[in-house]
Amino acid sequence: MRLRRCNFKPPGSIPDRSPPRGRYDAPVLRPITLIRRSFPYQPVFDTAVSHALLRRAGRGEIGETLRISTPGRMVAFGRQDMASPGYEDAAVQARQRGFAAIERLAGGRAAVFHPGTIAFAWTVPEMEARAGITTRFKEIANIVAGALDKLGLDVHVGEVRGEYCPGAYSVNARHQKKLMGVGQRVIRGAAHVGGVIVVNDSAAVRNVLVPVYGSLGVPWEPVTVGSIEDELGAPRDISKVVDVVIEEFADRFRLVEGLLDPETLAEAEALAPDHASP
Repeated sequence: MRLRRCNFKPPGSIPDRSPPRGRYDAPVLRPITLIRRSFPYQPVFDTAVSHALLRRAGRGEIGETLRISTPGRMVAFGRQDMASPGYEDAAVQARQRGFAAIERLAGGRAAVFHPGTIAFAWTVPEMEARAGITTRFKEIANIVAGALDKLGLDVHVGEVRGEYCPGAYSVNARHQKKLMGVGQRVIRGAAHVGGVIVVNDSAAVRNVLVPVYGSLGVPWEPVTVGSIEDELGAPRDISKVVDVVIEEFADRFRLVEGLLDPETLAEAEALAPDHASP
């Protein structure tokens, strides 16, 4: 798979060099800027970067982006968690186990990111963003399921009974183990689809979520936590799994390599305090 490389620019600045469409030409794929940069030692800032991309897309300053990265160790809390009387204790439980406690951009319950996982953040400028919520959920679930199928897993889209951060568009193995969770945030003019794929070390997810969900009073079944490693019997190379996920996106979109620009990073700096748990 060959991707162009360019600086991160506003919508309309990426030229479409596709040949004119004829009767037998393949359809012109929608362009998406692919960003690989992550901030594993700055988990709050990492989340703020996704927030900055969403806000800038909503204002029409940038086009569609896909950021795929290997994150640091963090527990990302959702709005329901923040409203819980046990929230502050849950944040303490996470930190005591070496995980940063952050407030997530997308909805859902607490989810875990660590170096054995892949984080994705897909930002879509769309005037009627709310109307496309289900379509985007289905699309990301099918993309991730397609990628994991290529790796040889028996994967399905749907909630596993008792899973953490439950959702109808989770991706699971054998209807028993959750491998990918996804949430969505919609603002005026844009949507953010973000989530995590567990590649290696499912025990790290399970071990921190047991006390965190205990503090929040959320019932769940730790046995439902899975990983690609568990399914295939050996640790996987994260970079190779990332490549397969990107290839699956490239089958549907025209990916253009990009970089985070100074304006996005500056806005992320201003937004970072909003994503730090107490």
